[in-house]
Amino acid sequence: MIPGSTPLAETAAKTSRRRHLLDFEGWSRDDVLALLDTTDVMAQVMQRTIKKVPALQGFTIGTLFFEDSTRTRLSFERAARAQSADVISFAAGGSSLSKGESLKDTLRTIDALQADLYVVRHQAAGAPHQIARWTDALVVNAGDGRRAHPTQALLDAYTFRARFEGFDGFAGKRLAIVGDVMHSRVARSNVALWTLLGAEVVLCGPRTLLPAELGQARGVTLTHRVDEALEGAHAVMALRLQHERMTRGLLPSLAEYRQRYQVTRKRMRAAHAGALVMHPGPINRDIELEGALADAPYSVIEAQVANGVPVRMAILYTLLVGSR
Repeated sequence: MIPGSTPLAETAAKTSRRRHLLDFEGWSRDDVLALLDTTDVMAQVMQRTIKKVPALQGFTIGTLFFEDSTRTRLSFERAARAQSADVISFAAGGSSLSKGESLKDTLRTIDALQADLYVVRHQAAGAPHQIARWTDALVVNAGDGRRAHPTQALLDAYTFRARFEGFDGFAGKRLAIVGDVMHSRVARSNVALWTLLGAEVVLCGPRTLLPAELGQARGVTLTHRVDEALEGAHAVMALRLQHERMTRGLLPSLAEYRQRYQVTRKRMRAAHAGALVMHPGPINRDIELEGALADAPYSVIEAQVANGVPVRMAILYTLLVGSR
């Protein structure tokens, strides 16, 4: 243990070398596991009668959301306030961006409020990286275009670790991701994280929604057959069709998609015994996922949402306090 430190501070210090959390480039398996251990401590805080600690008292967190969000934004703000941080919120709608102000000038205005860390969601891939070059504050990527959503992947991995019966590590485990992979930053970040942790990832979807380049990564398999993807899977993640990012002609019809790619109770029989059903939300019931599966005992969809708070508490604590 580091002299004069607590177990929480020591765990956070193991991952403090990274100034920002933009994606998983530069992260090691041990770094991720240390952050998940910190999450265990934060989860204990959320079980207390008074769900608040002074860990980040005196720090200011800015949530900069240039794209709509419910789960991610609320959980980050809850995570910051649960550690006694001050929170300033920015939403693109109704801001000076609508008057033609540039992203850089908008950031300069917000920077005058002296935030210590920004949580950034943007519709353009790479925007959080650019913001990190324009500010001295820390930056956490809360989703950029279809490129990355690292905190979602972390809460997915944490949920699996906490809920899979007899969990003994990620090595040898298989995650199947089914649906609109092409437009999914969640799929890309989960591929990066789960393979880093030693798991296998199988991506499944129509040819028009399954980029061939994703299959070049080590530990990743592509298939267009759902039954093949689910075979022996320890966790099955369904993805919604992101119509807002699509161009026409990618799908023959919604009915055909449901018939060929919907994750159903019958298809789950091919998965590993005790396999978990996951979804990053929002769910389109009876399209990508059979409605009854979302409410099944082995569904951890609500747990994913709940775990977003301690995971993001651990991220904020690690970046802001771990280096100190």
